Amino acid sequence: MGFRLPAIRRASSKAVNVPKGYLAVYVGEKMKRFVIPMSYLNQLSFQDLLGQVEEEFGYDHPMGGLTIPCTEDAFLHITSRLNGL
Repeated sequence: MGFRLPAIRRASSKAVNVPKGYLAVYVGEKMKRFVIPMSYLNQLSFQDLLGQVEEEFGYDHPMGGLTIPCTEDAFLHITSRLNGL
């Protein structure tokens, strides 16, 4: 028996509330805000992405949230694979 993870959501910059069980991340050069399921944090490919971010940029993020400075396309590719689990 499997389960399907909910899809990521593009969040408008005006959206402040994040639903329970989700977290906001900022992605790419334009720092587009996405709201993703917290369950992604348990996935190896997402942990690898966060490890690469830590190595290159450390923990000092000016947005105050989790900043992932990869391209938006790369982020969407990784998260789309997680949605298929």
